[in-house]
Amino acid sequence: MVDHRLSEEHEALRESVQEFARKEVAPVIADYYEREEFAYPLVRKMGEMGLFGLPVPEEHEGMGGDYFALCLALEELGRIDQSVAITLEAGVSLGIMPLLRFGTDEQKRTWLPKLARGEVLGAFGLTEPDGGSDAGATRTTAVLDGDEWVINGSKAFITNSGTDMTGFVTVTAVTGERPDGRKEISAILVPSGTTGFTVAKKYSKVGWNASDTHALSFDDCRVPAANLVGERGRGYAQFLATLTEGRVAIAALGVGTAQGCVDECLRYLGEREAFGHKIGEYQAMQFKVAQMELRAHTARLAYYDAASRMLRGEPYKKEAAIAKLASSNAAMDNARDATQIFGGYGFMNETPVGRFYRDSKILEIGEGTSEVQLMLIARELGLPA
Repeated sequence: MVDHRLSEEHEALRESVQEFARKEVAPVIADYYEREEFAYPLVRKMGEMGLFGLPVPEEHEGMGGDYFALCLALEELGRIDQSVAITLEAGVSLGIMPLLRFGTDEQKRTWLPKLARGEVLGAFGLTEPDGGSDAGATRTTAVLDGDEWVINGSKAFITNSGTDMTGFVTVTAVTGERPDGRKEISAILVPSGTTGFTVAKKYSKVGWNASDTHALSFDDCRVPAANLVGERGRGYAQFLATLTEGRVAIAALGVGTAQGCVDECLRYLGEREAFGHKIGEYQAMQFKVAQMELRAHTARLAYYDAASRMLRGEPYKKEAAIAKLASSNAAMDNARDATQIFGGYGFMNETPVGRFYRDSKILEIGEGTSEVQLMLIARELGLPA
């Protein structure tokens, strides 16, 4: 029989993160959001709680848990705020996991303990200004000059890349040409502060206003040849694996927001009166919230399934795409419905549903657009590429 009940350890973690999100994030995040300010105290607290180290082995000062534990934490954070949740998600799935999966022993010894403790954030530079969903169209180059890589190019929309805590960005770059004429793409770690590495002014964004996002540029930026992450020429395959894994985490975040919309609406329906009745007494409102719960529940089952396949070492590319698509749709649809239920109050940024509405759109774009997820599902079904 399929059993979706959480283990005692996972349930204890979920409750711990839920308490943190409700007691420490919820009361202050609106102020950070309005000021478009990175929430350093909250991020440091997550580090102290061990959240960044959840899937990191104890030998690297992590918690020795699994990726599903990270997903549970992201769901509870996403239930309150996406800016804080995406800081954790990107810090782990894009900052830590490439080193954990593909890094050298020296890279792991140097960076993983600090990353796991949340003292340092890592970022992943994949997207380029002219690339978008076509990640294979990488134009950034890295030329080996003696024992150094010389990097030139630019990246766009890179999360956690410009904070005071950012320690490095792992960037994808063209390092040569394959025998078949295609680009040879590799991944290279560039420490913050390296000469020739420039972090642009932060973006003015529609949502995720308390998270950190920048464009990056590299102008004859030199780093040691030993900063190659994984095998030369395997960068494309590595980041595809990284993105597949990350989609499960993003799905968990989206489910949290979808459920957070239900939470807020249930509270509001019990408080707001119209035409002499609590609006929760009207069947139209009841049906709308029931549909919202349906979306959140279904999307949760999808990411649970993808995560379980991942942990069992089974193929899960299709399931990860389904989970990411289902959860981003659920978050966006629930945020829209929650805003409608709240009326004018839902259009105010100080209300959680107002922030949910602004934040959720990017879930349909980041870590692979909804169209990319449909393409991946179709390919996994055996349809022609």
